[in-house]
Amino acid sequence: MEEMQRRAKRRQNTRRGIIVAIVAVLVLGTGALLFAGKSPTTTTTTTAAPTTTTTAPAVNPASIVFSPLTDPSPAGVWGKEPTLVVPPGAPPTKPELANLITGTGPGAVDGDKFTVQYILATYSTRKVVQTSWTSKAFSLTLEPGALIPGWVAGMKGMKVGGRRELILPPVDGYQDTSPGAGIAKNDTLIFIIDLLKLSK
Repeated sequence: MEEMQRRAKRRQNTRRGIIVAIVAVLVLGTGALLFAGKSPTTTTTTTAAPTTTTTAPAVNPASIVFSPLTDPSPAGVWGKEPTLVVPPGAPPTKPELANLITGTGPGAVDGDKFTVQYILATYSTRKVVQTSWTSKAFSLTLEPGALIPGWVAGMKGMKVGGRRELILPPVDGYQDTSPGAGIAKNDTLIFIIDLLKLSK
């Protein structure tokens, strides 16, 4: 009887260990997906990645050509959280860009280190699903593979003190994978980015 209890306890501990390991992998994997160029980013509410995906080939950011954004959000005040308004109607099929506020100094190029505040909304929810304004500014290097293709292309030429709005169709964003709540498969994304710092 004691041996059976010990075995049952070992099995229970093993199951717990496996569950803890799976949860840790999902949490770490979800964090790694954030802004990864080869797969979709995640929202602050995401807890797990999907189990099956069919990801389209990575887009070369240099091939992305933006059209003027036809219905931009209000410019607001740089350095204060903007108001992002999802345009009415169907999402555009081509990427769009608007400089809501123009900054000063040199424009961002590949290899620059940057610090930004950003907001992300999706067409599937028609609301903000992620924001850095409630936590801390986001810093990374502007380069293909480190970020989704539309972000790399969309930040090119941006200047410190600038605020830019991007609308990215699925191919330039997270493609056919949903990283979690708020971002559907083949979702069209809307970012508003404030560029705080830029360095070589």
